[in-house]
Amino acid sequence: MTIDGRSHIRIARPSLDLAAAERFYVDGLGLSVVWRTEGDHGPGAHDLLMLGRPDADWHLELVHDAEHPVAPRPTEEDLLVLYLDGPVPQELIARIEEHGGKRVQSPNPYWNEWGVTLQDPDGYRLVLCTRAWSNS
Repeated sequence: MTIDGRSHIRIARPSLDLAAAERFYVDGLGLSVVWRTEGDHGPGAHDLLMLGRPDADWHLELVHDAEHPVAPRPTEEDLLVLYLDGPVPQELIARIEEHGGKRVQSPNPYWNEWGVTLQDPDGYRLVLCTRAWSNS
């Protein structure tokens, strides 16, 4: 097995409120629910919400254990950056804010110049970058 440019990436994070996170990422940002597990699954089980896009090689996994919740501890530099290759639509920012997002300034001036930073209900930051991704 090798790791290459098409290897799938899962970003996993704890969440204290999966419903609020779903409103932010699905109703606000426009991602899809890839998988969901909820309810009583026995000892040590947890609720799980996987979000992404059907054509993407990545997804965001949010987990919550009602018996032993893990409080998210994001820093200002824990970022999920989406490269839009163009202006960030004001309607998108407004929709994300309507669904639980909070616009914040980044301590890194690069992100303030080249994008919009929003905080999700668990405190993690999403940057909508106006630039295109380039690995060169």
